[in-house]
Amino acid sequence: MHLHRMPGLVQRLFPDCLWQMPATAPPTLYLTFDDGPIPEETPFVVEELAKYGAKGTFFCVGDNLRRHPEVARLVVEQGHRLANHTYHHISGWSHPQAHYLRDVAQCQELLTELQPEARPLLRPPYGRITPGLARELNLTHKVVMWDMLTCDYDRDFAPEACLATAIRLSRPGSIVVFHDSLKASPNLRYVLPRYLAHFAERGYRFERL
Repeated sequence: MHLHRMPGLVQRLFPDCLWQMPATAPPTLYLTFDDGPIPEETPFVVEELAKYGAKGTFFCVGDNLRRHPEVARLVVEQGHRLANHTYHHISGWSHPQAHYLRDVAQCQELLTELQPEARPLLRPPYGRITPGLARELNLTHKVVMWDMLTCDYDRDFAPEACLATAIRLSRPGSIVVFHDSLKASPNLRYVLPRYLAHFAERGYRFERL
């Protein structure tokens, strides 16, 4: 069973985190991509977004930024936003707070070289942080969660079902999570082009956070 949207109770425990953007006219979706950048998948995402004039937000693993800076620069050059997904993709439930904050800072150093900004964005891997850690992180970052998780990383989730679910649960202002990772590749490459086409035909825009 897939949990595509966090229960309201969980969202209320983290009131300073961003879960959804306001609904606007024309309707807008905010597509985000976790776990890159990697040369195998991130350029594909950038290419698909360009077909619709779409902008996205890429929550980057610091070690991937270190290994593939040229891919990160491609993302920036195409007008997308880079954001923090920790350096080692670690869980806030299983690491001491000081260790977690150092890992975030290590990733942010690389991000600042590529795309400096006053208050950067951060998404905790797996969405796993404590309320105390969220308060600490929000002092330096805007912590971004999601309104709809595609679960594209699940190899047992058929591409057709992944697409149908993503379309059904998306709504104006949704922050939508895809993954530009090898694990997600089969679903990502099937779902993303069709998802973009579906909502573009219905007058939606796709903006970065």
